[in-house]
Amino acid sequence: QVQLVESGGGLVQAGGSLRLSCAGSERTFSNHVMAWFRQGPGKEREFVAAINRSGDSTNYADSVTGRFTISRDNAKNTVYLQMNSLEPEDTAVYYCAARWALTISVVVTGYDSWGQGTQVTVSS
Repeated sequence: QVQLVESGGGLVQAGGSLRLSCAGSERTFSNHVMAWFRQGPGKEREFVAAINRSGDSTNYADSVTGRFTISRDNAKNTVYLQMNSLEPEDTAVYYCAARWALTISVVVTGYDSWGQGTQVTVSS
């Protein structure tokens, strides 16, 4: 398993932007598919975005398509989530996840390493 540490969360007004970062501990970071999930108050954890090992293939939840962008820098063992046009409905704890596999997964059980989460709050 890889250790993951998220950062970049905070409070932002609706329509604003934030960029989340997730730093991985392992030299094998580039061998992991990376993803972002989120869990809002009283809700189940849900898929947000994922990126393959090389960074040339991505997948997004319908609710964030066109507003969020996932990217990675394997030289820095870091994955990012650029969030634009934020809405109050985006308020949640955002989790970074890693998967030792070739293919992207959009389900929680597809990932075996998780960060501790970072809070994103969008005010109306």
